[in-house]
Amino acid sequence: MQALNLPTYSFKIKSEGESFLIFDEFRKKNVILSPEEWVRQNFARFLTEGRGVPAGRIVIEKSLSINKLTKRCDILVYGNSEPLILVECKAPEVKITQAVFDQIAVYNMHFKLKYLIVTNGLDHYCGQWDDKAGSLVFLEDIPFYNSINI
Repeated sequence: MQALNLPTYSFKIKSEGESFLIFDEFRKKNVILSPEEWVRQNFARFLTEGRGVPAGRIVIEKSLSINKLTKRCDILVYGNSEPLILVECKAPEVKITQAVFDQIAVYNMHFKLKYLIVTNGLDHYCGQWDDKAGSLVFLEDIPFYNSINI
């Protein structure tokens, strides 16, 4: 798979027919290894190993309902008891455009979280929602879990 702008992690990958499967440590099952899944797995590991998020606080592909349609957010990070961070992952070849930010904003209308992250594995954007301004304020870096889970 493509090298990403993240630390290198080891994964359990196996072939099955014409597909490759990656073992998802968070869902405890093998899933098809697509380019987007590669980003999702690497970024989830970055959150645990690079930003101190306890693995038990990460939910992959959390279902949500928007206008009676079932959607799935890529990564949802929980704080002490409530969701804290929403992450939208795209394949490396997908450019991060306004449409991607619009997608995570729609998902966030359901969750109303303070921290939003968009990544394609190469470019990562993290923002903190400012209620007073009603907009996302971009941060220079992705914060450590213990600094925002207060």
